[in-house]
Amino acid sequence: MAGRYPEEWIEQLRQRADIVQTISAYVPLKKNGKDYWGLCPFHGEKTASFSVSPDKGFYYCFGCKASGTVINFVMEMERMTYSEAVVFLANRYNMPVPEMREDPNWQKRREQRERLLSANREAARYFHETLYSPAGEPMLAYLKKRGVDDATIRKFGLGAAPDRWDQLTQHLREMGYTEEELRLVDLTRVKEAEEEKPRRVFDTFRSRVMFPIINQHGEVIAFGGRALGDEKPKYLNSSDTPVFNKRQGVYAANLLYKERSLRRVILVEGYMDVVALTQFGIKGVCATLGTALTEEQARLLKRYAPTVYLAYDGDAAGQKAILRGLDIFEREQFPARVLDFPDGLDPDEFIRRDGLEGFENLPALSPAAYRVRRMADDYPLDRAEGRADYARAAASLMAKVDPVEREGLLKQLSLQTGLSREVLLEQIALSAPAQSPARAHLPKRAARQIRESVPEGEPMDRTRAQETMISLLATGQLPKDVASEADFEDSQLREFYTALRDGKSPAALIEEQGSEADRARCARLMQPPPGGETDELIRMVEECVRTMRRSRAEEQLNQLKERLAQAQGAEKAEIMGRIVELTKTLKDMKNRT
Repeated sequence: MAGRYPEEWIEQLRQRADIVQTISAYVPLKKNGKDYWGLCPFHGEKTASFSVSPDKGFYYCFGCKASGTVINFVMEMERMTYSEAVVFLANRYNMPVPEMREDPNWQKRREQRERLLSANREAARYFHETLYSPAGEPMLAYLKKRGVDDATIRKFGLGAAPDRWDQLTQHLREMGYTEEELRLVDLTRVKEAEEEKPRRVFDTFRSRVMFPIINQHGEVIAFGGRALGDEKPKYLNSSDTPVFNKRQGVYAANLLYKERSLRRVILVEGYMDVVALTQFGIKGVCATLGTALTEEQARLLKRYAPTVYLAYDGDAAGQKAILRGLDIFEREQFPARVLDFPDGLDPDEFIRRDGLEGFENLPALSPAAYRVRRMADDYPLDRAEGRADYARAAASLMAKVDPVEREGLLKQLSLQTGLSREVLLEQIALSAPAQSPARAHLPKRAARQIRESVPEGEPMDRTRAQETMISLLATGQLPKDVASEADFEDSQLREFYTALRDGKSPAALIEEQGSEADRARCARLMQPPPGGETDELIRMVEECVRTMRRSRAEEQLNQLKERLAQAQGAEKAEIMGRIVELTKTLKDMKNRT
């Protein structure tokens, strides 16, 4: 049975083992405000971006995202295991080491994870074998029509979910997996009995081309399924499970991990784009997992290459997603470029039309050049007033780029607007941004790299609201009941909330994260949000709660509207009543803002 040191003793060790003193033995630190700053020991840098918080007991690098407690730091610097680092610090600070306690819950969680990953692996094998069986003929025909060869099918482990209600479920149950395990990894779904309808157990994926989602360690963690014909949704992805969080991974992460010395990562929107580009010999291609790009995915990609190329579809939705992606990569200090596809094509369509050479010759636009190009679509350039407004907006953007790139953009803007270079330069000077006073005390690089929890002038979306609420709760200045578990749709953020609510310290919460990515996310959210005055904190809390609850109500309303289309009788009346209630709730929320 696995054992662990008592958590209350570990907390005492963290408090007694002075984190500033310990880290100072390896890294020169200088106090700035409440925290200490120095050059990060985990990556090369010339300007300090490594912060140590003595109050909260953890370190965080705004450059490489390294993070952890004093125990994690000793583990990294001395190449020790967790237990070895604990004993090392205990001896240094004269703390008797207690006996380890048995931890059956930890052992149970580990065994469960292994079982769930095993179920996914067997499902992937089943789907792949089905693809080459009579039941998989329609799916194989689809892949062949799209030009996918057998070698690429094997490379990605592509498969087919047959047009059967519960064939996979029955197959895996015969192998010894329980219904509960299959539900936990979202391979099986259950519709409970209601009125005269019996309980039904059915496969999540049916009559679809299957794309196993494999992490960098080669573990099958989830699936994506592409419908044939007009069935909706066209792409169905696994829900979040104990072994899968769609915010934290990318499709084809296993192939990225195997590559060495990539000069770029190419981020596309769809699984078929990844498959097609890879088959044509393009390296470093990946896609998000049925969701918009997240900060966690951006940090993951940053590990594999020095630059990311956004290669989204050429339609309006793809172009909008590019702008959002550029914002995320900028906040993460990850250099990005945009591949500009002509004729509204997506990457799969383009490379099949123009081939590898055509793809390699695509122009890679800088973020500023792309934004200026898109910005022009919002103004009537056939009118003097429209050209003037466009020039002001573009000048504000160009004030933030370096002089070399600005020169090229100036020539383009001058041609588009008819304004002289001198006038545009004067407008750019007027638009130059001032340093935020809320971050003026931070070292230069950290002030540039830190991601503001609530950027000025930007609307707060649901994810940002949840993350900001965690940062606010971590300050210890708010009552723990200002929010509820139901406000957090992100399962990981819900766990952070319940841990903080139940009194766990930020350092303990960071330390218990199982992966480097999770630890980095947790440490980032334990940073205090901008501001600090009581009135400002209250304003931020109110905005966060309002955004989370409004977004949740809107999501519930959309789900009810989808159900309404297929509902009948009493169920339809019940859904209509719930829609009326939610519509009124949303109206009341809007009136209170």
